[in-house]
Amino acid sequence: MSSTVELSTPLAEIPKLAARERSALEKAGFVTAGDVLTHFPKRYEDRRQFDRFPSEASMTPVCIHGRVTDTSLRRFGRRKQFFEATLEEISDDAFSHPVVCRWFNMPWIHKIIAADQELVVFGKPKQSGKRLVIDHPEFEIVDPESEEASIHLRRITPVYRLGSGVSQRPLRTLLHRLLEELDPESVPDLLPAPPETGGAGEAAAEGSGNFRYAHLQQIHFPEDFDALKAARRYFAFEEFFSLQINVARRRREYLSRPGKAHSDGAVLLTQWFQQLPFELTDAQKHVIKEIRADLKSNRPMNRLLQGDVGSGKTAVALAAMLIVVEAGYQCALMAPTQILAEQHFLTLQRQLAGLDVRISLRTSAKQQDDFLELEGAPQIVVGTHALIHDNVAFQELGLVVIDEQHKFGVAQRGRLIEEGRVPDVLVMTATPIPRTLTMTVYGDLDVSILDELPPGRGTVITAVRPASKTVDAARFVRDHLAQGRQAYIVYPLIEDSETLKLKSATVEHERWVPRFPDHEVGLLHGRLRPDEKDAVMTRFRSGEIQVLVCTTVIEVGVDVPNANIMLIYNAERFGLAQLHQLRGRIGRGAHKSYCILMADMKKGSAEALAKLQVLEDTTDGFEIAEADLELRGPGDVLGTAQSGLPDLKLGDLVTDTALVKEARDLARRILEEDPELAAPEHEALRALSVKSREALVT
Repeated sequence: MSSTVELSTPLAEIPKLAARERSALEKAGFVTAGDVLTHFPKRYEDRRQFDRFPSEASMTPVCIHGRVTDTSLRRFGRRKQFFEATLEEISDDAFSHPVVCRWFNMPWIHKIIAADQELVVFGKPKQSGKRLVIDHPEFEIVDPESEEASIHLRRITPVYRLGSGVSQRPLRTLLHRLLEELDPESVPDLLPAPPETGGAGEAAAEGSGNFRYAHLQQIHFPEDFDALKAARRYFAFEEFFSLQINVARRRREYLSRPGKAHSDGAVLLTQWFQQLPFELTDAQKHVIKEIRADLKSNRPMNRLLQGDVGSGKTAVALAAMLIVVEAGYQCALMAPTQILAEQHFLTLQRQLAGLDVRISLRTSAKQQDDFLELEGAPQIVVGTHALIHDNVAFQELGLVVIDEQHKFGVAQRGRLIEEGRVPDVLVMTATPIPRTLTMTVYGDLDVSILDELPPGRGTVITAVRPASKTVDAARFVRDHLAQGRQAYIVYPLIEDSETLKLKSATVEHERWVPRFPDHEVGLLHGRLRPDEKDAVMTRFRSGEIQVLVCTTVIEVGVDVPNANIMLIYNAERFGLAQLHQLRGRIGRGAHKSYCILMADMKKGSAEALAKLQVLEDTTDGFEIAEADLELRGPGDVLGTAQSGLPDLKLGDLVTDTALVKEARDLARRILEEDPELAAPEHEALRALSVKSREALVT
């Protein structure tokens, strides 16, 4: 058949595509032939071998070959009918049972199936009275004289995710026809060389010189499982490579900008060290040394600082800011929430007391004073998104510190960076990021890790308990309050919901107050006015409030060393990383701490309860991050919209670590040889890079 279709061909121009089918495809989001051809199967069914006729019902589909011995068209209800075809095994097997195939309200079936025909049928047998039946099976009439390969049966058959109005069999038929009519020249290889895969598709590509075209054939209609494995690996590698080429180009572009050294001595740093009431950990000292080297360089710093909850990231960031301030530049510290920004501001005020450093807080557009124009402009500005959206005009921005990077998008980070003349950038996260995500999403950043907790921290014991044990939990909290400690009680909702059967902070707060008649019980949630939140947190820090009933508004940054108990209700509904972040609010003092996960044991799924077991077993943030990635996937862990990580069709960031590394190495090698991808052989790659870069900032 002649090649008439290219990847860019609109659906409306595909020959013999019915208007109804085209409309369904367009509603499902398909625009071109390429959209259809890159809609890869979600799984495959091995229909190459014929099973023996079943003797009992089964949840496993069977593929059988038999002869039609009887047919009947029956009616039921008003204007409803069903067609039955009785199928018997062709072989002479006295123990074989006939199977009845049924189709409801499909009157055209009886016009094409007749007695004495041979059928290949695929479906799940079930018991109906004394008969074994298969409802609405996939079927094919066997034509002994036809040599044409089957599309739906007698092969490794693709099964696709379907949109509304799109059916499996017509979609498979369309894909098979598109592959037959596809012009190989319209499917250029994006990769300069394929990954080491092997398989039939690889062998076919060697002859055609087009690996991508050959693997496209095999990903949909594989000759065997080796060819399928090779095709899947090829396209997974292509996905990772498209991400890595973008990350590598972004890194090269940033480093090519004219930077400036933002380090000129360490007097302030030394003064701060001398007044610190604690000793920095070896890990903190090592990371500060790395940052000082970056700040001394004319190359712009672009560094990711990973550290588990309580590892001392803020102290490292403060050391960096003092170095930059002494060199005569301003610093911006941006946090995702107002509470966290205010917490940072108070921490900086406390730790810099006695040092000649001017600090300002900027969290809302309502702050009308243009403090940057006042005499003695602040040297450190702490804020939220207001630092981006309120057009804050920095005079000499030398360092940008971004806390909780996964809460911000790549474009937001870039906007703040553009406020200065290529400032140095330090990105911090208390959410340990699995290695594959670090390479993929943050591959343009150098990485430093704080893998050591400061001395003097109490241990944290985590336990899962039924939510029905609230009386016992209250008694446990009461015992610790009597010893002078404080407690958090966390709920997923602010107020009760008609649709979500979960507990809420405002309603439960009223129930906790009488349980602790001798103690003050406070309430904190995101709908309180900023001044109300400040007042509650100030009273909790000072010990006036002993029990804080709250939502996840305390997830990051809140630091009350005397609080050593946390109850988390509906714990099964939270993500692993979020639970670990919440748990990080306790264990910050010298006292032994307890995180009690109050779960609904009856309504919680087995997967949700198994997730809580991970938290019982470990406090290692990186172990938890890997488990969270495996359970939820990268889009949910990072927030796809925020991270800029596009959906991966075939690549798996949990299992494909080696493939990600291989793609990164290849991308870097290509850009070293051809930084602008200007070579003719990189034309398709250049277009791919532009497309990926656009996806990362939209």
